Amino acid sequence: MSRKKVAIIFGGRSGEHEVSILSARSVIAALDPERWEAVPIGITRSGHWMTPTQTRAALQAGTPTLTETGLPLLHATEALQALANCDVAFPLVHGTFGEDGTLQGLLEMANIPYTGAGVAASAIGMDKALMKAIFREAGIPVPRYSVIRSWEYTLNQNTSMALIDNAIGYPCFVKPANGGSSVGITKARSREDLPSAFQAAFAYDDKAVVEQAITGRELECSILGNEDPQASVVGEIVPDREFYDYHAKYDPASKSQLYIPAPITQAVAAQARELALRMYRVIGCQGYARVDFFLTPSDQLIANEINTIPGFTHISMYPKLWEASGLPYPELLSRIIELALQRHQRRPRP
Repeated sequence: MSRKKVAIIFGGRSGEHEVSILSARSVIAALDPERWEAVPIGITRSGHWMTPTQTRAALQAGTPTLTETGLPLLHATEALQALANCDVAFPLVHGTFGEDGTLQGLLEMANIPYTGAGVAASAIGMDKALMKAIFREAGIPVPRYSVIRSWEYTLNQNTSMALIDNAIGYPCFVKPANGGSSVGITKARSREDLPSAFQAAFAYDDKAVVEQAITGRELECSILGNEDPQASVVGEIVPDREFYDYHAKYDPASKSQLYIPAPITQAVAAQARELALRMYRVIGCQGYARVDFFLTPSDQLIANEINTIPGFTHISMYPKLWEASGLPYPELLSRIIELALQRHQRRPRP
């Protein structure tokens, strides 16, 4: 059986650029070489597309970020030709301009099979405001939240703050609506913390989500599948900080603890897996995703968010949960690629 070419697309313009590079390194190293040939295509911080040769050189050099080598997308003919010659794409661009449906839309237009969620589910999964609205409409419990745009805050800060005082309360979290890896998130303990919190959030998006701080444990579950998705064992994260921020996730010195499986009752674990599958189906996910939620002291599960391109580093929760469920990392990657090819094959061709 001849190997299929897999375009590993990573880097990108979001605040998760470095994490994306780490994910790509891990995936390239773990792919079964007898089945798949990795074709790395890097995207620089400014959005320039690199050729596979340039990308391999950057990976071999061990660079933490991708340099300005490459060309803007519409002029990057060599990179696009390499992509066109691949059998399937594996997008690993975390965050905006990659996980938000934009890259998926490009691949749809080019008729290239790709892993993970489609355009709509990717866009909803990235936009925390849309995601929470859809979860709430579906009867899935979410924290109290409000959405504030940058222009609203600029025009009348007092009105925005009064809304938070009355509808949300303190402590609360202020987040960019579109983002990941906890970039730009602040825990506000009082009204006095809001100006700097909004400044941090609006640096990444013009729309901020302000949500109630839930007192509870942080649980995660990995989902895999198209029409009949399956849920992994449930894991728990105990951050070494007040909340699971960027440094708690990726700093080598972090003492955050991952418990796999989570030390919870079988009944709660079953409810968590069912909730994860509901969240996955509600926004129309396919392929794979990681679902995060809170467990309150009264054993109530509250939805946090869904990640349609979760981290794939060697310390990331998504592959770790599947490994604990009996699916090793290389086999997991093969299954994700197979799901992409199956979905593409069954699509109607008008």
